[in-house]
Parts: sequence; C-alpha cells; structure tokens
Amino acid sequence: MVVNAYGYIILILWITMAQPGGQEKTTALKDLLSRIDLDELMKKDEPPLYFPRTLEEFEYAFNDQGQLRHIKTGEPFVFNYREDLHRWNQKRYEALGEIITQHVYELLEKKCNMTKEILPVDASEDEPKSFIYLSKDALNNPDKLLVLIQGRGVVRAGQWARRLIINEDIDSGSQIPFISRAAEKNSTPEEHVLYVWDNFISKSAAKNVFFIAHSYGGLSFVELMIKREAQVKSRVQAVAMTDSVHNVWHQEAGKSTLEWMQEHCCNWVSSTEPLDTPLETMLPDCPRISAGTERHELTSWRSFHSIFKFFTATLEAQNSDTKPSTSVTTRSSNRNKHEEF
Repeated sequence: MVVNAYGYIILILWITMAQPGGQEKTTALKDLLSRIDLDELMKKDEPPLYFPRTLEEFEYAFNDQGQLRHIKTGEPFVFNYREDLHRWNQKRYEALGEIITQHVYELLEKKCNMTKEILPVDASEDEPKSFIYLSKDALNNPDKLLVLIQGRGVVRAGQWARRLIINEDIDSGSQIPFISRAAEKNSTPEEHVLYVWDNFISKSAAKNVFFIAHSYGGLSFVELMIKREAQVKSRVQAVAMTDSVHNVWHQEAGKSTLEWMQEHCCNWVSSTEPLDTPLETMLPDCPRISAGTERHELTSWRSFHSIFKFFTATLEAQNSDTKPSTSVTTRSSNRNKHEEF
C-alpha cells in the first residue's frame, strides 16, 4: 500500500538522521525524496477519473422534497464512495457539482421561465463571455424588479451554495424559491454587477428595484452603490443582504452612502441567536440581524420569510411616507401581514 511505503520512508529517514555520520546518507535520501512525485504516487491505485455526465448515470435524483437521493437505496449523497481515495472522491463530487449546476440552469429556464442573456451584449465570437438570467418581463415591468446576486467560488447563477443542494435540498441551496416567490463574470464580480446595472437594470421600467445579495454579493452591491450612487438611490427601494462580506471602510463608502444603507439595507448574518434578533455592529452601514443559523451558506434560506416581509414593509412605508423599522418588520408574529410581496 502507498501509505505503508510512505510511512516506511519516514521511518528510515529518522533512523538515518540518528546514526553517527549519517549526514551524507540524509542528503542522499532527501535528494531521492525530491524526485518522487507524491501526486503521481497517490494516483497509482486510483481508478480512472471518468464520471457520469447526468444525474441518471450517477443514479441520483431529486425527490418530491427537493432532496438528492440515490434512486436505488434512497440514501443521501455519499462523499467517501471509495475508501482511502480522497482525491478520487473529491473529483467525483466536483463532477456531480457540475451536473447540479446544469440542472439548476434547466430549472431557471423551464420552471422559472427565464432566459439566458450573454454578456457582454456586444461580445465578439472569440471573446470571453458570461451570462445572466432574466425573467420575461424583467426590463419592462413598471412595478417591481428583484435582483439576486450569489457569492463567489464554484456557485453559479441560480445557486446560493452547491453543497446545500447536494447534501440538504435544492430549496435551501438554490435561488429558485426566491425567484418563484418574486415571480437573478465578465472579469470581477463587482464589474459584473456594474455592467448588469448599466445595461439591464437601469434600463428596466420597474420603479421599485429590490436586491438580495449573499456573501460576496453584498460587497458587489456596495461597490455598485459607490459607483452609481444617485442612480441606485432613485431606483432601489430595499436591499436584503445575507452574511454579506462587504466592508464600508475598505471600500471607502462615503457618508451619504452610509446614511442610505442605514435606511434601506439589512444584513441577516450567521449567529447563534434566534432568527430576526437584532445584533450589535461596529460599522455604521446597515442593521445586522440574526439569520437563525451559524452556517454561512444557510443564511439566505433561513431568512426567506423575513426578507420578503422586509420588502413588503418597505413598500408600505413608501406609500404611507413613513420609514420602515427593520426590528419590527422582521418579527415572525408579523408574517401574515407582510408576506404580500
């Protein structure tokens, strides 16, 4: 076994170093070890990295509760499919993750009736491209527009956390429930959001724009606010952040931006406190409220009802010319009153 051989080398190295006059032997052994490709050594007994290309071939499917289950055993996804082959198991997991991404894209198009828009809009054939998904009336609905921004990393459009989709269920890990309820890289995520604002959101007919921004998405929104402050103030009614990683000091947000965020933004953060519990903050940007979970990737899903109550209360306050109070509008007892959004 590879593990035994590796352990044997370490043992020999220790013995050699302990012997009188062993310096030359140690140097020679170090030279030998430097020539060993440990990655290749790990591959020696590893199966080929060929994996299924569909959920069906993986023998997995989503059940009625949106949970990924093995079609024969009914068991959740098993990461350690092959013992002592962590690298192979990781590659298998990543292969499944890519299939999940395509599955979510299909849901965006078929279940949510959204269309893919290639970015940049004037891209040449050989130019690197990205894309966003738009609802049919995203640019001409005169009433409301909801924009969803995921974090960075392996997650793509329509997802909050791939790990949740695989290990929990598709509702908690994807943006599908948010899209259904509201009826979402060119280079950096910040530039991507700015581009989408300039070419799509700012040209839409909606007079009430709302944002839900998770993790790095919150940072991207703050950058948008800094770069397009006047436009954002005139169009955006409320911003719900979930465990946002923005930092108004590092991003050099001005006083007027901070004042606007205090009135129009709310950040549901990972915490041991019950859902909607107000939390202290050292930054003068926006209220921080518990998402009712310590898991970063679950903050969006756990805050689902509270976010839409926040949006509804904002609209009600706008119509009555009063300022919404986040600490009041997010209480669970007000759920029925504030779920019209």
